[in-house]
Amino acid sequence: VRGQVRTLKYRGQAKRRPVRSYDSAPPAPALCEERSSFANDADALRRYSFNSVRTIEPLMLQVRNVFKRYTTAQGPLNVLRGVDLHLTQGESLALMGESGSGKSTLLHLVAGLDQVDDGSIEIAGQRLDLMNESQLANWRRTEIGLVFQQFNLIGSLKIADNLAFQARLAGRFDALWQTHLIERLGLGTLLDRYPEQLSGGQQQRVAIGRALASRPSLLLADEPTGNLDETTSDEVLQLLLDVLADSPTSLLMVTHSPRVADRLARRVVLHLGRLAVEGER
Repeated sequence: VRGQVRTLKYRGQAKRRPVRSYDSAPPAPALCEERSSFANDADALRRYSFNSVRTIEPLMLQVRNVFKRYTTAQGPLNVLRGVDLHLTQGESLALMGESGSGKSTLLHLVAGLDQVDDGSIEIAGQRLDLMNESQLANWRRTEIGLVFQQFNLIGSLKIADNLAFQARLAGRFDALWQTHLIERLGLGTLLDRYPEQLSGGQQQRVAIGRALASRPSLLLADEPTGNLDETTSDEVLQLLLDVLADSPTSLLMVTHSPRVADRLARRVVLHLGRLAVEGER
């Protein structure tokens, strides 16, 4: 019926979306009269069921039953114990937990910086455990963006070159996208400066731009606001989410801050290597 609305779950939020209707669609009585004649006709059912179809975002990250152990002087240490996690395209997820719960370990595994002992990790349809070191390094350059608590900018390069560094390394430099990032992150007046001439918030904005310049499938952020005051943290986080809204990049963020986690679509909590809580905003 024209004007009817349906409530759909989308990236952790309920959105009201108008049902599509077409002037060429047959009137309801005719549809009812014909229903029995094509009840078993799959093509006809598909033609007349477009109003009930919802778009499901493809999975970007799948962590399946992942275990990770380390050997210590006191014996084996089980850091991750059967973690299952998923993230859809364009979705944002906060990863929380106490120190030693396995957050950083999981982030390193997803980044391909370490290997799982059991289970599997798949990103954008690629299983990390099936890649050799060379393939993994090339894949990481193109498909993963990394933002850390420490800004890790190259001190000898101007801001313009810092921003372009990752994209050029990945062979994905796009001048139009670079200009868009500079505008959205408010970096236009800083391009000729060096990192030491910038505030902490400005440096983190540059680090975010550098990580997104290659249009990665997944952005991994480890306490990206941890070194910032509350006001600057809110500003940087809002800029990050605004930029991500313009792209299909998914976000997995480690944070200890409930305030930060509340801004993302979903959160999960790790406790002693296990997924303890999962919730939507």
